[in-house]
Amino acid sequence: MTDPRFDRAVILVLQHDKDGALGIVINRPLGRRPMADLIGDNAVSGNVDVFVGGPVEPNVGFIVHSADYHRAVTLDVDGRVAMTANREVLRDIADKKGPAKVLIAFGYAGWAPGQLEAELAHNVWYTAPEDPALVFDDDRDKVWEHATARRTQDL
Repeated sequence: MTDPRFDRAVILVLQHDKDGALGIVINRPLGRRPMADLIGDNAVSGNVDVFVGGPVEPNVGFIVHSADYHRAVTLDVDGRVAMTANREVLRDIADKKGPAKVLIAFGYAGWAPGQLEAELAHNVWYTAPEDPALVFDDDRDKVWEHATARRTQDL
């Protein structure tokens, strides 16, 4: 991939169907942010790590989380990882009622119908099986290295 926005990016594909694909970059930390700023409530305390999830809609938040948490708008990825894109999950996290594991990202990587399939056919991407430990627990400086060690498709 010659696009520098995706150089050494590890992308968790959350949804892939006839309408295209949506993924979140999981190894581009943006920094720590006050939870109060994310929720818009100064009564909330604590800070959270925030990631650059991709170049599309960088002001939209996506909360990738463990599947132990579910709301009506939650997208269940595989029974181990899920994604919720609304403020209520942030409120639940702040109130200690949210998911056990969380990755908060702004923006996403998106592909039009057939685009990801074409890029994979042209060996633009490595592929690797999804692993919750890689998504939530791994040292962010090692995610690329660990993901490429698990790859199932070479370039």
